[in-house]
Amino acid sequence: MNDTSFITILAFGLVATAIGLSVTAIRSRISWLAAPAAVPVIVILVTDALGQLAAPLPVRVALIVAITVLGVIGGSPLVALVLKLATPESATLGAHGGILVRDTTSPPPQRDREVLRGGAAIGYLERFALIGAVLAGQAAAVAIIVAIKGLGRFSELESAAARERFIIGTLASLVWASVAAAAAVAVW
Repeated sequence: MNDTSFITILAFGLVATAIGLSVTAIRSRISWLAAPAAVPVIVILVTDALGQLAAPLPVRVALIVAITVLGVIGGSPLVALVLKLATPESATLGAHGGILVRDTTSPPPQRDREVLRGGAAIGYLERFALIGAVLAGQAAAVAIIVAIKGLGRFSELESAAARERFIIGTLASLVWASVAAAAAVAVW
């Protein structure tokens, strides 16, 4: 077995392991389990920079698909981890995946309402769209993705806690998807 075959097999193994850890992190809500997802991406980027990443087209396509899956799925627990580290006690989570904020627009007694619902599903779609756009050579489409997300959430961003989580979560998600896209492009 030559060095290139070993590196390709290693990359597949690392990506598969990272996908498994990411799924486990999502199901168990233990977000730090996904932190090792960065390892295969870093290995791929470094081996590409060293000129050691070469494989036949079908193998490269399969690895790109695996990296894309990792980029999409691994983002959710990584974003949750970044939010936990950046905003340790700033928001109460709601029953539908959003955060609870005081509804100051309703008459007293004011109640909490849930905003930013569906963030995980939107995150999956945004990461998939970003990686797909980069692989298609349309990196400018990232601006459209960000604009759609911002416009769609605008009415929910009146509270400081919602704005903070939205910005941190969006940036963490986009950075992760961009790094995964860079790894996929490196394999291509």
